[in-house]
Amino acid sequence: MSRCPVPDAVSDVVTRHGTTRVYRFGVDDGRPVVLLPALMATVACYGPVIPALAEHRPVYAVDTLGEAGRSVQTAPFAATPDRARCLDEVLAHLGLTAVHLVGASTGGWHAVNQAIHAPDRLASISVLDPTTVTTGFSWPVICYGAVTAVFDRTWLWRRFLRWSAGQDILDRPDAQLVLAGIRDYKPKVPFQAPPADDDLRAIPVPVLALFGGRSVVHDAGRAADRLRALLPQADVETLPDTGHYVFLRPADRERIVHRVIDFVGRVDRERR
Repeated sequence: MSRCPVPDAVSDVVTRHGTTRVYRFGVDDGRPVVLLPALMATVACYGPVIPALAEHRPVYAVDTLGEAGRSVQTAPFAATPDRARCLDEVLAHLGLTAVHLVGASTGGWHAVNQAIHAPDRLASISVLDPTTVTTGFSWPVICYGAVTAVFDRTWLWRRFLRWSAGQDILDRPDAQLVLAGIRDYKPKVPFQAPPADDDLRAIPVPVLALFGGRSVVHDAGRAADRLRALLPQADVETLPDTGHYVFLRPADRERIVHRVIDFVGRVDRERR
């Protein structure tokens, strides 16, 4: 977190399922962008892109309840709609409407889940190589997960991070944070599974989906094609040289920030 910009405000929002930590950055004017992190990556995963986003509009970054971070879960989620209702409580407490929700990896799944089960406060969703939205995890991911669930070996997760990133990233603080979250935090949440096709077709807000062409955690090409078929009005693009960790390279970060800012600006103009 010391590598992130200093937040302008920090809130701990009490909901029926626990307390959600939210950080606010940037200007006060404009419809807000709300960031949902990748699995166990916490708000810190957005550190490299928060300054560029916060130049244009207020940015709220959320530590997902039920995952590693500063949010504290106190009651179980009975089903995936509970997770959407919980985030809706957080947005309501903060007085946020017409929200542009942005999620990376599992955060993208959460953004889609929100658009399906609690869309009233949303203006749009942007999903960055979202997992288990239109396809499941790749077999290597499933095998890594099964083996580590049984043997719980740190070296296996270290190999997984190296493989999934396509390079050795283990000396990076953000990679070490994810590794610690995966290894030490024991989530008690419903299994993350793809939504029903009819639920995806019924999403009522504009959607931007950017897939990493070199992602190994799923078949990104198939995931993108299925989303285009189910949501023909969505803005879907595959970035051919980008992996699953979409903020790993500076060029990818700049391109993604530009695409998100352009998309949410266009949505705002069309809503007037």
